[in-house]
Amino acid sequence: MNTNTPSAAPVPALLALDGLRKAYRLPHGRTLKAVDGISLHVMPGEVLGLVGESGCGKSTLGRCMLRLTDISAGRISFEGRDITRLRERALRPLRPRMQMVFQDSSASLNPRRRIGDILAEPLHVHPDAHGRRRSAAVVRDRVHELMELVGLPVEALGRYAHEFSGGQRQRINIARALALSPRLVVADEPVSALDVSIQAQIVNLFADLRERLGLTYVFVAHDLAVVRQISNRVAVMYLGVIVELGETDSVLHHPAHPYTAALTAAVPRPVVGASHATALRGDVPSPVERMAGCRFHTRCPHARDRCRAEEPVLRPIRAGHEVACHFPLADD
Repeated sequence: MNTNTPSAAPVPALLALDGLRKAYRLPHGRTLKAVDGISLHVMPGEVLGLVGESGCGKSTLGRCMLRLTDISAGRISFEGRDITRLRERALRPLRPRMQMVFQDSSASLNPRRRIGDILAEPLHVHPDAHGRRRSAAVVRDRVHELMELVGLPVEALGRYAHEFSGGQRQRINIARALALSPRLVVADEPVSALDVSIQAQIVNLFADLRERLGLTYVFVAHDLAVVRQISNRVAVMYLGVIVELGETDSVLHHPAHPYTAALTAAVPRPVVGASHATALRGDVPSPVERMAGCRFHTRCPHARDRCRAEEPVLRPIRAGHEVACHFPLADD
């Protein structure tokens, strides 16, 4: 008789990317490869931090994940379904379950509409779970609930966006993203335009909402202190590719890629300090006319001949930690 206890079935990824590419055609036959062959997955309930310098492609990747921007090649799966080539009509039923919070809290809110109308719009546009149109009372109650969720007074629903502070406007954007009870939220630099004291409040709000609602986040940021506070895993991007991926503490406390080490060393907080302080020198190379070899070799103090000739691939360096580097940094 078989007494072995059957193992639990593995939990499928909520979002999976396979070889994702996004290229933009430029004049004179040139091409800008904003996202250049990224494969990763996001599990239900986790927070994936997506970090890197400006221009590395992280915001483009975030928009591609939700099919807000069409991709050039690769595959996107959401809830186990291939959504890569779905037309907008077929994507429409999926939109409530995948939402985005944008960086600019002012530009993403219509200045001519009251906040109550902005929050009610998605509830009017999309039917409920039974395919029925929501009544005015249901919409009103849900809008009130959303305001309470993000810590704003219901009495403010009659006001316009310009009457709120930057932090309050971002709370409104979060409320709008949550209106239809999504499973996945991509937050694109949601706190970078806010004062430091307000940043902490908004990050804490994201964390609280994740616990209360069981949300999954892809949190795009360039501030590693923010990413460390909220993320379970971190993906470090450079020139359109992921150069390091792993659990947050492993990546930020024991970086294996010189680029990650330089980013962590630049954070003015000793708790996130890197064991290999690497000063970033020079500018990011052109993503249009990319040279051979490792994309970071022109700025890397550890670069060797192999780095200038052969591009490294993402490979395991330790359990749950991958790096794209021919000569990864060793722990002290």
